[in-house]
Amino acid sequence: MKIKSVIVPLAASIVVLCTWNVSGQNPIIRNQYTADPSARVFNDKVYLFPSHDIPPYTNKNQENWFSMEDYHVFSSDNLTDWTDHGMIVTQNKVPWVKPDSFSMWAPDCIERDGKYYFYFPSTSKDTLTAKGFTIGVATADKPEGPYQVLPQPIKNVKGIDPNVFIDKDGQAYLYWSQGNIYGAKLKENMVALATEPVIFKNLPEKGLKEGPYMLERNGIYYLTYPHVENKIERLEYAIGSNPLGPFKVTGVIMDESASGCWTNHHSIIQFKKQWYLFYHNNDLSPTFDKNRSVRIDSLTFNGDGTIKKIIPTLRGVGTTLAKSKIQADRYSALSTTGAIVEFIDNTDLFKGWKTVLSSKKAFVRYDGVDFGLEKLKKVLAQAKTPTGGTIEIRIDKIDGPLLANLKVAPGTKWYMAEAPLLKYSPRIHSIYIISSQNTPIEIDWITFE
Repeated sequence: MKIKSVIVPLAASIVVLCTWNVSGQNPIIRNQYTADPSARVFNDKVYLFPSHDIPPYTNKNQENWFSMEDYHVFSSDNLTDWTDHGMIVTQNKVPWVKPDSFSMWAPDCIERDGKYYFYFPSTSKDTLTAKGFTIGVATADKPEGPYQVLPQPIKNVKGIDPNVFIDKDGQAYLYWSQGNIYGAKLKENMVALATEPVIFKNLPEKGLKEGPYMLERNGIYYLTYPHVENKIERLEYAIGSNPLGPFKVTGVIMDESASGCWTNHHSIIQFKKQWYLFYHNNDLSPTFDKNRSVRIDSLTFNGDGTIKKIIPTLRGVGTTLAKSKIQADRYSALSTTGAIVEFIDNTDLFKGWKTVLSSKKAFVRYDGVDFGLEKLKKVLAQAKTPTGGTIEIRIDKIDGPLLANLKVAPGTKWYMAEAPLLKYSPRIHSIYIISSQNTPIEIDWITFE
């Protein structure tokens, strides 16, 4: 993983901006936990406003629950390289939030007339008038901040998971959840309700519903939301002809997570003519699903306006430059036998994963590698095997053109294998990494020069 840091002034403090080149692979942020992603397109960039899971504070009654104290904002112009603009709101600098409550849950952000409005839920310290969660607002002149927190939360809103939608006629709406899903019009100031809240009653009666996200396409309004049909959340949607309904339950966007992650939370955007689903899973915390990580996959509408169900991927979206470190463990496909993915270091999961090929002809396929037009001359791989061995690199098919044979010296430490390219193929291809032996060989990454 490549990290670039740039120090810039922000208000009266210093903020470190970090860029991660993770090549559009899932999860997209790998140096911290991120969840509940609200993605927005501002100024031809995608801005990501997630919540920020942290390891639980056992002395704060958070041992087996969500622990979230602040928010960061990230941006990307290609869905591949993400810049962390740093912390924008933190719990103990919000006047109405209960101190040390670690309850800065799923947020959202919207732009109106050149101003950015950041909506976030948290526990109110005024337990006499606002028991439980309510929703506040912070404003900024730029999507990355700095943000100024308003002194009071929005009146007459009790709940979590704010989502804001501005219709084509300019009317803004606020959606949120608390047992049910609610919606109301917002005043032009974007910080007060203009109508009484509406409860959306035609949604499934059984099971938790939360995390609403509204979008409009071709005159159809899509109310999308996580729902616990069985034991964990799946992403569903209902459609209508009005932002406040009524809505008809229509389908499932994404099934329950195979990992067993209890929650899912999402947003949907169109960027450069393609629709995308942002969601989360517990990739970097497989044994504790209250520490989650944001993912992206492409979303497609059917001809009748329904949404084609998304099968989550590790590969994610976007192309990967051949000259970057290609993380084979974020694969497009694995051979059915002799190939597994494991963490590199079980004591530090942020170090990521490795691919282990344990039999001859076992392979991992990685799609969307951009070789460009500049002729590349060699391939390198960080790999290790106790017995020594060879890795074949082929393109497009398992028996496609051979690019290189990489010989890996025997040993227990990572070895930098290097070989000349036997063939150069410009533009975008799938690559196959294939074992030539019947003893295990581990691969961290490969790159082309």
